[in-house]
Formats: sequence, C-alpha cells, structure tokens
Amino acid sequence: MLKRSLLCLMAGMIALPALAQFRVEVSGIGLTQLPIAIAPFRGDDTSPQKVGAIVQADLERSGQFRLIDAAGSGLDENARPDMSPWRQKGADSLAAGSVTRLADGRYDVRFRLWDAVRGQDLGGQSYAVTVGDLRLAAHRIADFIYEKLTGDKGAFSTRIAYVTKAGARYSLWVADADGENAQAALTSPEPIISPAWSPNGAQLAYVSFESRKPVVYVHDIATGRRRLVANFRGSNSAPAWSPDGRTLAVTLSRDGVSQIYGLDAAAGGEPRRLSQSSSIDTEPVYSPDGKSIYFVSDRGGSPQIYRMPASGGAADRVTFTGTYNISPSISQDGRWLAYISRVSGAFKLHVMELASGSTTPITETSADESPSFAPNSRLIVYATKQHDREALMTTTLDGKLKARLAGQGGDIREPDWGPFQKQN
Repeated sequence: MLKRSLLCLMAGMIALPALAQFRVEVSGIGLTQLPIAIAPFRGDDTSPQKVGAIVQADLERSGQFRLIDAAGSGLDENARPDMSPWRQKGADSLAAGSVTRLADGRYDVRFRLWDAVRGQDLGGQSYAVTVGDLRLAAHRIADFIYEKLTGDKGAFSTRIAYVTKAGARYSLWVADADGENAQAALTSPEPIISPAWSPNGAQLAYVSFESRKPVVYVHDIATGRRRLVANFRGSNSAPAWSPDGRTLAVTLSRDGVSQIYGLDAAAGGEPRRLSQSSSIDTEPVYSPDGKSIYFVSDRGGSPQIYRMPASGGAADRVTFTGTYNISPSISQDGRWLAYISRVSGAFKLHVMELASGSTTPITETSADESPSFAPNSRLIVYATKQHDREALMTTTLDGKLKARLAGQGGDIREPDWGPFQKQN
C-alpha cells in the first residue's frame, strides 16, 4: 500500500455527499479528568444551535473532563448556586449560561464558571452574535473553561481543513474543530491533496491536479482568490509553511528526483534547493521555532523521518523503530512528533517524545494517515478507516480517548488542523 501523502499520486477516494454532517462518538477514558457540571443553557431549547450541548461535547472530546449530570438544575449565568449539592455529586466546577434572541435577530450568549470546591466565581463571558456564529460562541466558551481549569489554551474555536470526493468532484473543506459547519473553499474535477494552513490561518496551500500534474496553489480563505506558487517541470507537492509565513517548503522533482526546496510564499520565484540526496525526499514540515525541517526520505533504503536545518544541510535520522515511517507532524510546543508507521502491513499512528526518542503506538486501526496536532499540542486529528469507511478522528496524545467525526455515507481525507485565531 502506497500512502498518498508520500507519493502525491494516489487520488482515488470513495464518494462523500457534499453536505455530510458529522456526529461525535467519544471512546476511551482519560487517565486524569476534571469533573465538571454544565447546566443546560437557558433558551437552548429554542436556539438554532444547542450552545450548552456544544460546550459539553468540546470538553468531553478533549479528554480532560468528566461530565457530571446537571439536568433540571434551572441555573443560568445570574445564579448564585449553593455548591454543596454539586460537591456531593462529585463536581469540581460548575458552568451555566443562557441564549437569548435579540430584537435585531442576533443572539446574546452568556455564561459563568464557578469553582465548586472553593465556592469561587471564576468569571464569564458574553457574546452578541449572528445565528451563523452561535457555534463559534459555544467553542469560545469551551476555550474559556478549558484554559481556566487546565492552564492550557483551548483550541475548540480553531478550524480544520480536509478533502472529500463526491462523484467526479473533489472538494477542499474548512470546518470547525469538531468537524461541523463545513464550508467548501474549493471544488474541482481533478484531485486536491495536502492542504496546509498558513500560520495566521488566513490561507491554505494545497496541491491540485488541474494541470494534469501536481502543482501548488495558495488559497485565501476569506476572498476565495488563489495564486499558483509552484508549477515547475515534474511534480510539485507537499507544501509546508515556515512559522513566520514567509517561506513554503515544497517537494519538487524538477531535477529528476524528488527533493525539498524553499519558495518565497508571497512572490514565488526561483526555488532554493534545501535537501541534497539522490533519494526521494518529501513531506517537509517545519519545527515550531523555524530552525529545522523534518521530512521523509528513503535514503537509508526505506522511508524514515529525518531532520535538517531549515536553511538546508546535513540531515539526521529521527525514527529508528520500524522500517516504514512517514507523514511527520510536530506539536507547537516542540515536544512531540506524530507520524504513521507501517506495522505488519498496517499503517498506524505513533507519537514520539522528541527529547527522549520514546515512541508510543496510539491506535488499533490499520489505515491511519495525515496526523496533525491541535495548536495547543493536546490533541491530534488524523484520517483512518473504520468498518470499510474512511473517518476523521481526534485522539489524545496517550491514545486513551478518541473521538470519531463520521461523515454520513462517505470518506474524509487529508486533515490539517489550523492555528489559533485572533478574536474580533
């Protein structure tokens, strides 16, 4: 089995209805979880989006929280709740809120968070949003709760990109981090692969086969405008952004064998060769500090992951466990490498702690691909196959808790998790 991300030529995918919805199925139990009660939001029953339920699903999917039943509590953000009953239920914290339709058609979304153990008010937020931004408001509430209780920044209001194929048409989608609210950024009769978010979340680089060969475009999400940045002789593939957004690392075969080059992300121009081997070098990804590029090479006889200076130069081998390791992804905190390893013919997601080199297999599936870290480094999104259908999954770094974002009657491919977004 040849992985699409390695050779850039595998484009066959099973059809997916264009407006497929997702449902979240969480499996597994995290080792340490914070017990929290989230009261049903007042007004949720008449709201177009169930804000409280979205907040609960976000927190549960993170693997950091255990939900305590709060049905029938009748609380909102103005309540002064007695914490004793909540402590007796085992809750360490309590959240409540409301959704109210305003006269201008917008919705007023409010909530408050309490420390049930200490009896402290931990603050709250309010948003006046259009109906289209109700989900975003819910994700931002979940981000607030996550950060207050864990100390880490929440990533629920970020976005993911992925590719589908419906009939003879391919689509590049941008969706909420939970897979919902998908919007088509591009549709094409030719394959689209390898989407990669720019560091500011405003653009996507990707590979298109519209020219009957792989070429690299950069696509502006807000306007839909795009520009061709790599259309050299041979194959142009596997774009990756530098952390400052100024450079794109790409794989080009212009000199006969696939090697890694650097391109000016804005102006394009003549590429600068970074890797120097007679083997296939591909799938570049920058380290968060911008000093290194991790990539896949078969220079040792089989695909393995290597690291070289971002300016090019000698490369060091990173993966030593297994004979076939591809698709590197580096966490934003620089601690972890996620990749796909072929084990007894099965392709499985692995996570390596870079400081120690310790490697852990994360999944029990056999067709995993395209891992990508959340911008807070706490979750990984990847594609896999379950029950002969391709699915989008998230997992905690220990593999203890996974969430399935399942399309109805089709496949989802090539996920990439976007960066943190600035709040307006």
